[in-house]
Amino acid sequence: MSGHSKWASIKHKKAATDAKRGKIFTRLIKEIMIAAKDGGGDPESNPKLRTAVDSAKSVNMPNDNIKKAILRGTGELEGVNYEDISYEGYGPGGVAILIECLTDNKNRTVAEVRHTLGKYNGNLGESGCVGWMFTKKGLILIEKDKIEEDELLEIVLENGAEDMTDDDDNFAVTTTTETLSQVTDAIKAKIEIISSELSMIPSTYIKLEEKQAHQMLKLLDKLEEIDDIQNVWTNFDIDPEIIESLPG
Repeated sequence: MSGHSKWASIKHKKAATDAKRGKIFTRLIKEIMIAAKDGGGDPESNPKLRTAVDSAKSVNMPNDNIKKAILRGTGELEGVNYEDISYEGYGPGGVAILIECLTDNKNRTVAEVRHTLGKYNGNLGESGCVGWMFTKKGLILIEKDKIEEDELLEIVLENGAEDMTDDDDNFAVTTTTETLSQVTDAIKAKIEIISSELSMIPSTYIKLEEKQAHQMLKLLDKLEEIDDIQNVWTNFDIDPEIIESLPG
């Protein structure tokens, strides 16, 4: 066990809000389409697609929606042509921000991202300015009251996980991208999980005081209202009391 899972808890709270307004379905459909386009329509041979499909099922997306998204991705059904694009920048207190988008209009997306960052105490940076601070990993969240710590630790280490952290409410298991599915399946054989996804884990964190923390959370709220944005990764840390003050 080591440290805290920082932003993972906040993302989980925000994901619940996103689900209520339906945005999470739109985001996952785009992810499924891109994964199917890049690696084929069979989840068993396409780990990226399998992760996206598992995420969709975890929020009760109908199987028909999932199937149609896969077929649009492989070109068997007509659909919008999305492409991946990332933006990098800074938030209040010099926090690093890495933004992943799926868009059918790059000019529209970059204009919205730049405007939002500038309006809410952030700024858009050059490509590569903060990306080096993050490493792609698998991240699994589990409610602490579902399983004893020692039992979960034994399961995840036996199946190739790299680390397990404690954020007061949840356990967060970190894996390589290659072992995410194996570790997820091993945990799900015992208990339900909150989420399993590919995540960008920062190498260091910046501690924000209350004022800057609230500014940062406001900026993140506004960024995640942009339809083209799939994920926002940051390297800030805040006190648990501020997390608890979040709505939802």
